[in-house]
Amino acid sequence: MRLDQDKLELLRDLHRERRAAIRTRLLDFSRVPESEYFYEVAYCVMTPQSSAVHADRVVENLKRLDFLRTGFDPEPVLRLRDQYIRFHRNKARYLLGIREEIDDILTNVSNGSSGNELRDWLVKNVKGLGYKEATHFLRNIGKNEGLAILDRHILRNLRRYGIIRSIPKSLSKKRYLATEKRFQEFAREIGIPLDELDLLFWSLETGEIRK
Repeated sequence: MRLDQDKLELLRDLHRERRAAIRTRLLDFSRVPESEYFYEVAYCVMTPQSSAVHADRVVENLKRLDFLRTGFDPEPVLRLRDQYIRFHRNKARYLLGIREEIDDILTNVSNGSSGNELRDWLVKNVKGLGYKEATHFLRNIGKNEGLAILDRHILRNLRRYGIIRSIPKSLSKKRYLATEKRFQEFAREIGIPLDELDLLFWSLETGEIRK
């Protein structure tokens, strides 16, 4: 791939400036206890086409109301004005289903499988998780092993740096994996670990190093 070296050097400079904060955030992910895994899955189910801030608020309210233990209908929480989640009916059903399957999820996520194997299992077995959401969850618990979260922020930057020509309207499994491979190659070529580059792109888009 032909890359604009001036743009890449600026990107490397930005990475050096933010590297310490980014690595601290990644270390935080690796230290998330299993007792929090359900709520990390819940967060990743909430975020598609909804704001990360709203997803955070929903998760905090679910924790406060002890959803994992009680299993109440979560849909009203997802519809509150200051934390509104799009497709709240479907996502409420996903949360209830994930709650029922959380022991199976914990067993599989902790069985020593590779990031690729875990992601494939999650996509196949956990309703509400596609490749992006499953990768997001694994990253948020420190188990994604360099797999890519291809959300709109990442895709926008991949286009900006000429890695993809346009932002796809949707990502089939085949297209997701092909785009992920190009992102991985780009990260290797410029010498920035993909997980760090992911958070760098996020910080450039949002001004924050979020999860």
